[in-house]
Amino acid sequence: MTAIEYKGVCKTFRGADSYAVDHVTAAVEEGEFVTILGSSGCGKTTLLKMTNRLYEPDEGSIALFGKDIANEDPIALRRGIGYVIQQVGLFPHMTVEANIAVLPGLLGWDGARTRDRVTELLELVGLDPAQFRSRYPSQLSGGQQQRVGLARALAAGPRLMLLDEPFGAIDAITRTSLQNELLRIHKETGGTFLLVTHDINEAFKLGDRVMVMDRGMLLQFGTPREIISNPADGFVASLIASAREQEKFWEGVL
Repeated sequence: MTAIEYKGVCKTFRGADSYAVDHVTAAVEEGEFVTILGSSGCGKTTLLKMTNRLYEPDEGSIALFGKDIANEDPIALRRGIGYVIQQVGLFPHMTVEANIAVLPGLLGWDGARTRDRVTELLELVGLDPAQFRSRYPSQLSGGQQQRVGLARALAAGPRLMLLDEPFGAIDAITRTSLQNELLRIHKETGGTFLLVTHDINEAFKLGDRVMVMDRGMLLQFGTPREIISNPADGFVASLIASAREQEKFWEGVL
């Protein structure tokens, strides 16, 4: 089943003389892990935010699981989608457990069900419930906060997860660990994941398929192997060349 379908999606912002997202057409299948790769300002985050109606497209349509989201209540839509951002956005005055329990509370879950779900999710993201459920965000490292943010996004069992550069502010060692955890969680949950990144290595490591964007346009959408073997244009080729240059540096050091 198609999880996300973009048809001719466009977005412009007031005062701009070009599209932020320029006639993007693509389909993401249910259960896929798709990454959106591009430099700052290429439109990748704008496309992500239109997927849960934080932004509205000026042209085109977006369907989730066969339903045009323009016909859906935006609040109800967002409650059914997991959303993780770089800044995490945990509520500082609330414990880890209370942060994770926000959406279950809004959905009317009873206390026992919520507590069991918090325990399950903390274990899923690699945090000991006995140690972490009563802590506050200020008592956590950046990597631990991002794990809690991921647990919160997974709380209601969403079929779709949107992740906007979730590891951009994390140190390299922790970032690699969280990438591996995210791949494991994707496999265990079977959900559809859409992740924005400007890091080609992260995009190719995590993505079953990769969307490459530049200046609002979708330049190429394929598996990492397809993109490396047959880059669609000079921009995509330059991204691959830059990644290979990094590899040569480490080969030279060794």
